[in-house]
Amino acid sequence: MSDINNENGILAKEEGDENKSSLKSFIFDWLEVLVHAIIAVVICFSFLFRIATIDGPSMENTLHNGERVIISNLFYTPKVGDIVVISRNKENSVYTMNESNTPIIKRIIATEGQTVDIDFEEGIVYVDGIALDEPYTKTPTNKKWDIDFPVTVDEGCIFVLGDNRNDSLDSRDARIGEYGMIDTRYILGHAVYRVFPFDKIGKIDE
Repeated sequence: MSDINNENGILAKEEGDENKSSLKSFIFDWLEVLVHAIIAVVICFSFLFRIATIDGPSMENTLHNGERVIISNLFYTPKVGDIVVISRNKENSVYTMNESNTPIIKRIIATEGQTVDIDFEEGIVYVDGIALDEPYTKTPTNKKWDIDFPVTVDEGCIFVLGDNRNDSLDSRDARIGEYGMIDTRYILGHAVYRVFPFDKIGKIDE
């Protein structure tokens, strides 16, 4: 009888050891998958996507101060209507002109070869002679800076405006880009998705 009990005890111990080994193996496998997933996310956000924080009122009412958006430059070709983040060297404010490396976020109004004209009295923007329908703007385009219109967009460049037209430094000002023209090489990414605030999470309306 004792031999049987010993044998059962040995079998139970072996089964217990196997269960512990299986549990450890499962945990290690799970951790390995988790680590790989974290690495993949880090790589994606380092090379494919970035998160940008909106600074200032220049893109109201589309985007507001403090909101966060995902931008991507993967296989991106600039298109009219896209919202893009651009590298620059001055603050994006109509009140201060201090030197800064803070990027700006604007909407593409025209691409290379297109001609932009603005009727500042009526607040209407024309591209290639056609008045734009701009339901996204907070204010009409009444503010004129130092660029004379009409202008034709240079090769490899874009013309951009903020949606809050009367509180935005953009391609109407010679200090933005090269006399208002933004070299496409300085586009950091296309804003595609809002991730904060949480009640506004979703694709950014064009």
